Amino acid sequence: MTKNLDALLTALYVHLDDDVLPSKKRRGPGRPALLTDAELVCVSVAQVLLRCDDERRWLRLAPNRIGHLFPRLPTQSEYNRRLRALAPVLLSATRWLAQHVPTWAEPLRLMDGTPLPCGASRVTVNRSEMGDIAAYGRDVSHHCFYWGAKLLLITTAEGGVCAFSLANPKELKERQQALHLVHVSTISEEGCPIVGDKGFAGAATEKAMTALGHPLIRPARTDEPDPGVFPNWLRQRIEAIIWTLKNQLGLERHNARTTEGLWVRTCQRICALNAAIWHNWQIGAPVKRSLIAYDH
Repeated sequence: MTKNLDALLTALYVHLDDDVLPSKKRRGPGRPALLTDAELVCVSVAQVLLRCDDERRWLRLAPNRIGHLFPRLPTQSEYNRRLRALAPVLLSATRWLAQHVPTWAEPLRLMDGTPLPCGASRVTVNRSEMGDIAAYGRDVSHHCFYWGAKLLLITTAEGGVCAFSLANPKELKERQQALHLVHVSTISEEGCPIVGDKGFAGAATEKAMTALGHPLIRPARTDEPDPGVFPNWLRQRIEAIIWTLKNQLGLERHNARTTEGLWVRTCQRICALNAAIWHNWQIGAPVKRSLIAYDH
């Protein structure tokens, strides 16, 4: 197996079609879709890895770049409509990819949240269709306020995303979002500790996390004694994973206009990251989170 985008898409399509997505028999009148669900997932992953944030530009570029793999491509409106309906499939593919790498068995997880800005003007706030998930929140890292959603990630130490969620930053605090995500998601085969930051501090939160089988490891606050044993390099690792998602994979430039659009674009980016890590394991690449072989 070679280390390039074509090999990744071929391997991903085979496993999606055989192991992940159930076979569907076409029913009813009308013309069949140009692409199956497995093919559409692969096309959407290629869009992200090739850093094409705009769907219209991507569908102009796609025939030259992946036309030999997918000779039939939909129009922009059909691609956007089917992609929004494909969010559950992308989520299933993301989970399957995360569970089929060796680091899934490691007894450690990383957790952090990051803001996803969705607008920068008062007109956007008043007229946007994202009012059910977007609100004003504070970006502690950049010391500023933003209007958008809050993304929470739980990952392995190498960067594979095990679980994630989007929440309204005003209605659901970060600790509540973390507890809900751990409660409803399977992030490991057995209980394992989760490394977080000071924002998850709280006696009730830590007790609830421990009861769920995932004790929280975090740095000491300023009003607590610091034993000096917190693994700061793991905090830098989760920050690097977030940077990969938001910059290399274009999550910060999501261009979403609706809640459904934001959710599917988030699933699309995370699925692409997990697919690259999974394929790097298959070919024995030295750096599992490296995307250099797939972005051209």
